Amino acid sequence: MPCFIRMAEREACIACPDDLDMQQEIIQEWGALLPTLDLNVPPPAIARQLAELVRDKTGCTDLYAADKEEANALVSNLLPSLKDRIETERQKNGDPLSLALELAIIGNYIDRGVEIQFDLEKELAEVVGSVSPEIINEFKIRASSGASVLILGDNTGEIVLDTLLVEELKRFGCDVTFAVRSRPVLNDATMEDARAVGMTALCRVVESGVDTPGTVLDRCTPDFIQRMRQADVILSKGQGNFESLEGKWPGVFCAFKVKCERIARKTGLAFGSSAFCLTTGDDVAGR
Repeated sequence: MPCFIRMAEREACIACPDDLDMQQEIIQEWGALLPTLDLNVPPPAIARQLAELVRDKTGCTDLYAADKEEANALVSNLLPSLKDRIETERQKNGDPLSLALELAIIGNYIDRGVEIQFDLEKELAEVVGSVSPEIINEFKIRASSGASVLILGDNTGEIVLDTLLVEELKRFGCDVTFAVRSRPVLNDATMEDARAVGMTALCRVVESGVDTPGTVLDRCTPDFIQRMRQADVILSKGQGNFESLEGKWPGVFCAFKVKCERIARKTGLAFGSSAFCLTTGDDVAGR
């Protein structure tokens, strides 16, 4: 709940920086609404309600438009050197897929839903094998040649690094589909961003239907749920997707940065660490 109060303050300031009365009105209305919300739903579902409140009060439909464009441009400038690193890894008979995955996880730091300080270039430069080798090996077994892999995308900037991962999966012979949000929310990637960073030229890109900063299942379109059912492998990017799917859709590979103490406790991982894990939950065969 403290996170959502801070988020309301931040988004009110972004939406109407010169209107202090409107900022106060948004924060007060959100504060009054919070006790009525179902805190058992995934946090991204609650974030959607805040986004709707800010949008209804101010008419601002994409708070982070400039931020998203800047993040994509920043990471795109880093891409050539990162591609060289992956190619060097390949030439020395290393593990380019694991390296691409680690780089893509570091991109998950670019998240406007949380307040965390990081040095992206330093983190990318110092990437090491910090995620579970057992889960990576399991992922490689399932993502074999001919497997259909559905990647649940997350944020802008991060999606640029995801292109490296898509390229490596295609080298494995996988049929890759990349999913984006259907409506601007926080700094989440949409179809427009997928086009801008070249993802649409690499693989099939689809919208999930969600207007939440996570794949909240009851906000997905029926067609997308069917696509999830049919995928051989689902790779979920981002903490919001993990929060939305953990306990609800088992067997999803989740790749993200641990960006709050609550998730650190839940995963047993340290704050700021890279996570690569499998979701648990009920059987979803009947969904």
